[in-house]
Amino acid sequence: MLQISDWDVIVVDDEQDNIGVVELVLQFNDARVRSATSGPACLQLLEESAPTFLLVDIQMPEMSGYQLLQKIRANPAWNGIPVIALTAHARPEDQDEILSAGFDGYISKPVTVMTLVDELMSILAGVM
Repeated sequence: MLQISDWDVIVVDDEQDNIGVVELVLQFNDARVRSATSGPACLQLLEESAPTFLLVDIQMPEMSGYQLLQKIRANPAWNGIPVIALTAHARPEDQDEILSAGFDGYISKPVTVMTLVDELMSILAGVM
């Protein structure tokens, strides 16, 4: 398992405030964070360099988190990158649907600042 200081994370969310909270927590813990406000912008970041993992909002204009996940999984260079849903879809059936779609993990919004890193570590321990 990588140390947090070795993490290179791409956070994808159309709401800058949501990105800001996650970015603050991860950067405080010495992770490198890049952000995108859309699926197409995320794909551009992936072209530059592959991250340790992605945190992806489900409901975004232009391209949903599901559509972004399909594009990531269809590319052999990216299909092994863990993709974790970070979403306001917080019902138990939403979580089941998200995980069934192929996401490697699920974290509901609003993010709990005090537990975010632990949640990520727990998810990543199961996929890395």
